[in-house]
Amino acid sequence: MLTIGSLAKKTGTKVQTIRYYEQIGLMPEPGRTEGGQRRYGEAELDRLSFVRHARQLGFSLGAIRELLDLSDHPGKSCSEADAIARRQLKQVEQRLARLEALRTELKRMVLECSGGQTSDCRVLEVLRDHSECLTEHEEIGA
Repeated sequence: MLTIGSLAKKTGTKVQTIRYYEQIGLMPEPGRTEGGQRRYGEAELDRLSFVRHARQLGFSLGAIRELLDLSDHPGKSCSEADAIARRQLKQVEQRLARLEALRTELKRMVLECSGGQTSDCRVLEVLRDHSECLTEHEEIGA
């Protein structure tokens, strides 16, 4: 049996995050000692590792909840998990496309900067007037 600190160390997860996952139902309520300390077994270690890896791959908590439900019901069709992963892949590809557009615009701004005075600065000009941008891009995180 593991303490919450040991579980955190083994999975690279903060103790506060483990408690949060318990509060929102991604992790089950742990067993406790007579003194009230949380105790975790291999099943909880495996589940938290699953959640942590899914978060590293960018899955939302909602998607992780769906994946955990599928994992908890091994007789269900894998097509549901595949659909969730495909949805995540599409989101990643969209983010990459937005980042590539931003990269292109930033490179152009930097290359067009003459290094003179700020009154003639191309970087500041483009940031001031979005119509000067040559690429379509959205705000990252929006």
